[in-house]
Amino acid sequence: MKRRVEGKKGFIIIGILILLIVGYYYYLSNRQTQPQEEVTVSKVQDLLLRDLERNYPPSPKEVVKYYFEITKCLYTEKLSNEDVEALAFKLEEIFDEELRAHQVKEEYLLNLKSEIAAFQESKSLILNYSTSSSTDVDYFTEDGYEFARLYGTFYLQVQKNLRSLENVFLLRKDENGHWKIYGWEQVEEQETQENPE
Repeated sequence: MKRRVEGKKGFIIIGILILLIVGYYYYLSNRQTQPQEEVTVSKVQDLLLRDLERNYPPSPKEVVKYYFEITKCLYTEKLSNEDVEALAFKLEEIFDEELRAHQVKEEYLLNLKSEIAAFQESKSLILNYSTSSSTDVDYFTEDGYEFARLYGTFYLQVQKNLRSLENVFLLRKDENGHWKIYGWEQVEEQETQENPE
């Protein structure tokens, strides 16, 4: 008789353990997890956080595209002085050493800030940009350096008019194999149409 009582107690204990395990599993699978706050990174932060030592744009087209991203941010976003300076120095990282040598940092910053202020006062806005396709990049060698030439266009809204500003960019490959902006010049400006807004 003792064995029957001990056997019944064993089944009851095992049954309770099974119920506890099933209950705990049910609790874990149905509990509401606290939603994690999504961290949003602004366009400025995204541009500034890019580590060009490890993540340098791999082609001339990508370098010009990165230049356009920073320029669009500089001219269209409301930025603090610190952000403008940080983005300006980020731009310098993709400039060729000869281009940087022709600029005094303080003068470069003053000119850039005044250009941005004049652009914003004129009620202008950079809407978009585009670069040549990869097949339209002209590669050549001169004086022992590798160069690349490509076109890039800013699409602007100046008051109620839409305009496109086409530039030709010249890039030179440095000793680390990175394409750096050697210079650029405006090729043409076209007024496309009045914005219907």
